[in-house]
Formats: sequence, structure tokens, C-alpha cells
Amino acid sequence: MEHKLPPGTQLVEERLARIFNVSRTKVREAIGRLVHDQIATNIPNRGAFVSSPTAQEARDVFFARRLIETTLVRSVALTATAKQIQQLRKHLERETAARMGSNPLAIIPLSGEFHILLAEISGNSFLVRTLRELESLTALIIILYDAPDEHHCPYDDHPKLVDAIEARNADLAAELMQHHLEHVEHSLKLEPPESGEVDLERVFA
Repeated sequence: MEHKLPPGTQLVEERLARIFNVSRTKVREAIGRLVHDQIATNIPNRGAFVSSPTAQEARDVFFARRLIETTLVRSVALTATAKQIQQLRKHLERETAARMGSNPLAIIPLSGEFHILLAEISGNSFLVRTLRELESLTALIIILYDAPDEHHCPYDDHPKLVDAIEARNADLAAELMQHHLEHVEHSLKLEPPESGEVDLERVFA
């Protein structure tokens, strides 16, 4: 997800087909995949729109993530191999590079990938699919309810988690994950967002 389209944007098949020079069938298939992943929503008689989670849905997503990911990271701390911990370290390097770049949104997908990587390390394919879905929703939520003066993900949260995993400290890892997800949720301004029409041609120019 490159976050070019804000939540609530209508996905007009004809315009997208023209922009990307592909058939409407391909656009329809792509939108169908987005709907399946809950990144887009089909509204009868209106069309498809980039999903726009409500404030309560946002809270529900973070509640679900805390339940799942505290247990997940506890398991990873007890079972991760040296090679898997090195994977996490390499990912942290990518996050650091993104934070030093000029695009403040670049860190959002990388932060999500960190959590998905933890699920992959667990070896549980159901958790991987679930985390991918929750991360997609979380990315939309962060864009929709962004509070400009807040930092959603403190730069040292993920490194601390990896340190706890490497130390085999499952209790600390779970505690850090709980605190991390609570911080992200509390950094958001969970109030009804402003709406406005988006120029698709200009966005994808």
C-alpha cells in the first residue's frame, strides 16, 4: 500500500482503466481483491470505495491486535532462531533508513511488515493472514485519524521488542507489544474525519 488514495475515495473503474491503460475487467478484478482484503468496500448502487473504518472499528482493530500479538510475540520470544532474529535486525535497518528519508509515510508499511514478519516467524499461516488483514486496516486507520503532532510508532519500540525476543524474555516481549499497540492507538485522533473528492488522474499522474 502506497497510501496515495485516502480512505473514502471512490474507485471508478472507467477512470482507473484509462489511467493505467488496462481493461475495465482487470480493474474490476483488482478492486475485487481489495474488497476481499477489506482495503476497499463495495456499496450497492454506488460502487467501490477505499475503506473508511469508523472510530469504533479502529478501536476494535487495536483491541484484536493486542489480544493476538501479545501472545504471538511471547511465542516468538521462546522459539525464534538466531537466523530469524537476524531477519528482524535487518528489517530494523530498513525502518531506520525510512525514518531518515523525506517521505514521512514510508515508515507506515515498513512498521506493518515488522508485525507480519513476527507472524511469519511463528510459522502459523493463519496468524500471517490475520495480521496482513489487520495491518491493512491499521494503515487506513492511521491515515484517516492521523494526529499531525503525534508519533505513531516511537523509533525504539521495535528494537526493544527484538532485544526482548533475543533475550528469550517472553514476558517482557508481551508487555512491550501491549504498550506499543496502546501507544499507536492513543496517538490517533479517533473523531469523524473530514471528507472531500479526490482527483484520481492527479494522484496517479
